Amino acid sequence: MQQTPQPPGRFGLCAEFADPTSLVEAARRTYEEGYRRFDSFSPFPIHELFDVMRLKDHRVALMVLCGGIVGGLTGLGLQAWVSAVAYPLNIGGRPLLSWPMFVPVTFELTILFASLTAVFGMFALNGLPMPYHPLFNVQRFAKAASIDGFFLAIEASDPKFDWTATRAFLTNLGAKEVNDVEE
Repeated sequence: MQQTPQPPGRFGLCAEFADPTSLVEAARRTYEEGYRRFDSFSPFPIHELFDVMRLKDHRVALMVLCGGIVGGLTGLGLQAWVSAVAYPLNIGGRPLLSWPMFVPVTFELTILFASLTAVFGMFALNGLPMPYHPLFNVQRFAKAASIDGFFLAIEASDPKFDWTATRAFLTNLGAKEVNDVEE
């Protein structure tokens, strides 16, 4: 079967569903059909969508761990350098590197670096700030996505995407409406 060429200036197709259950079922069937570049949108989190779309991205957690380790080492290293190299003060014969006094600052910098890494890592991986997305060209999506709409969008860059077949597939999933998404 020959694929229908993608019309120029098109991002993909967007389908609206009646309720969260039909959106979850549509996402499950879309993944089973072989589509990988698709996303779902709803006015509230639907945790089942993460499972059916097989979203298991652990990059933010790994970034937070690395940020926390860097923060802890920074706090410990800074205090060790100040206490033993830059300003060594031997008071009462105590050791220059007394680690119990380093714990509060090390802990605080670990938390600070980890939290800042989480915020900026999430922004970077989400592609934010993104003042424009092609889905906002679909009138119904712009009007209802954050109020009461349940949408599934399949991108034209998906290797399995065929303009006619994908439109028919979304219609057969029980979509209330299927729209072309302009770039």
